[in-house]
Amino acid sequence: MGKNAARRGEDVELRPLSARSVVLSLLLGLHPPELPVRELVRAVEPFGIAGTTLRAALSRMVAAGDLRRADTVYALSDRLLERQRRQDDAVHPETRTWAGDWEMVVVTATGRDPADRADLRAELTRLRLAELREGVWLRPANLRRPLPDALDDVAQRYRSRPDAAARDLAARLWDLDAWAATGHALLGHVARAGDPSARFTAFAAVVRHLLADPVLPPGLLPDGWPGVDLRAAYARYRREVAGQARARGDGHLREAARARTGEGADSGPE
Repeated sequence: MGKNAARRGEDVELRPLSARSVVLSLLLGLHPPELPVRELVRAVEPFGIAGTTLRAALSRMVAAGDLRRADTVYALSDRLLERQRRQDDAVHPETRTWAGDWEMVVVTATGRDPADRADLRAELTRLRLAELREGVWLRPANLRRPLPDALDDVAQRYRSRPDAAARDLAARLWDLDAWAATGHALLGHVARAGDPSARFTAFAAVVRHLLADPVLPPGLLPDGWPGVDLRAAYARYRREVAGQARARGDGHLREAARARTGEGADSGPE
């Protein structure tokens, strides 16, 4: 079967910004993932999103189950908290020293409808397994992450030691050169992006690319692999965004304190 990654070479997939995508990306990068509506209004201003547009988007997102609202504070729903966990894992995947063995998952269930088969393929891909042939998925056993218990209902799990050279097998399973080329293109793009909107869009593409990183042992990767640099760049950006959010929050607290004590109220020019 073909490679388990799209051949995009140096193409960079930059998706247009919407109020929903901006809000989700902001909250996915925060811990805890919540902000008062006043903070969100200020946070989306650099992206040309008006307050009325934001509030309409927030209402739709609450109705759709993307967000929870408590008074004036919006937070990620439980479903989106799982997405945040996956995103965090993409940036900081937990690995172990690789001893040469491989995880193998063999799909044994039959008679499933196309939607169920597609869901299973998506789940196995999310777990960073790759399909060797139909129904046979594997990867080096270097990741610290549990496989879901529900997988036992449709597949059997094994540990194996393929006869093929590990580096050759990895290159057969994943299009590593294409992933690396796109990764280098993204690094160049984020370095050139200057305004907040361009940087935001670029780093959203970085996160999507990291979710497709197979996270292989170093000895199986081609030279110049950009995974570490992409993670470092995104981690710096996320700290920057979180710091800006905290600074805005601290500013509001200071404004509220001044209002309570009467400071700055109609005091006129200094």
